[in-house]
Amino acid sequence: MRLTGRKPGQFLFAGRGDRAGLTTRQYARLVQEWVASIGLDPAKFGTHSLRRTKTVLIYRRTGDLRAAQLLLGHSKIESTVRHLGIEIAEKIDI
Repeated sequence: MRLTGRKPGQFLFAGRGDRAGLTTRQYARLVQEWVASIGLDPAKFGTHSLRRTKTVLIYRRTGDLRAAQLLLGHSKIESTVRHLGIEIAEKIDI
């Protein structure tokens, strides 16, 4: 925050006019540009797929399904299991 000159309570990534945070559309455009800049197809990689990918990586490293559930903001653990694509054998262990 020191580098940006922002103060506590202000958005770190400001949207237009510096009064509010980025909108979901502004964020999606940034992700699309970043994905294209590294040579990937923006039609295949978006904000949702990247959100899922990061959570899957965390789950695989830690095995902590509850942490994955919290990161994804799911109220039901079943939604998290389905979202992560956990195999049947893993579901039985859970």
